[in-house]
Amino acid sequence: MSYIHIENAGKTFVENGAEFTALADVNLDIDKGEFICLLGPSGCGKSTLLNAIAGFDLANHGSVQIDGKEVVSPSTKNVTIFQNYGLLPWRSVIKNIELGLEAKGIEKNKRREIANKYLKLVKLENFADSFPRQLSGGMKQRVAIARALAVEPDIIFMDEPFGALDAITRMKLQDDILDICKTEKKTIIFVTHDIEEAVFLADRIVVMTPNPGKVKGVIKVPLHHFRDRTSGDFLLVRDKIFDLLNMKTEESIEYNI
Repeated sequence: MSYIHIENAGKTFVENGAEFTALADVNLDIDKGEFICLLGPSGCGKSTLLNAIAGFDLANHGSVQIDGKEVVSPSTKNVTIFQNYGLLPWRSVIKNIELGLEAKGIEKNKRREIANKYLKLVKLENFADSFPRQLSGGMKQRVAIARALAVEPDIIFMDEPFGALDAITRMKLQDDILDICKTEKKTIIFVTHDIEEAVFLADRIVVMTPNPGKVKGVIKVPLHHFRDRTSGDFLLVRDKIFDLLNMKTEESIEYNI
């Protein structure tokens, strides 16, 4: 069995006395160390699926398993990075990065050593004593990434983490997250509605469609680690996603380009 195994997973809610289906019959396998993008328009269930895998809001149909065990709650082995950074404004950058290490009871000197390592990895070593109010949006997100990596998680969940950033900062952070992936070799599940972002980052792209949220197809990205957004191969993958989104089919498709 794969590292993350999702079988016939569904999620329904009751709103104003009526049942609403957010996810239906989702089947997906994810290997350890893969970078998976969940891609689709707003309301297609991307975040709902991520929350079900992360254990924040469980699927109420089917099964979600990580490493052979049913997901029944959030795990301290995994971390989630959101769009709003989640930094504590009264703590310095280095103290924000140390937060999870404190919770794990790691000794002070070791904590600082680990935090400095990841501060350097996200290229903010000159801002250790700064506070969140003194940082740009992109810098705050780098601190959030460093804090997540410092606790050495098995899986990093990222819910549109670059969505509030300007285009130039966003592209720079996309480059940075690929550098970090190469160094850290983490399993990452990344939610986005940006097609080019998905093609730039992912090993595989899970294309979802709404009403209810379903997996319409999975596209394996046959590009090397560092990608040229203007290359013919990059544009070929992008166009395949457009084709898939416009295709009228009820069957999930797996593309190997």
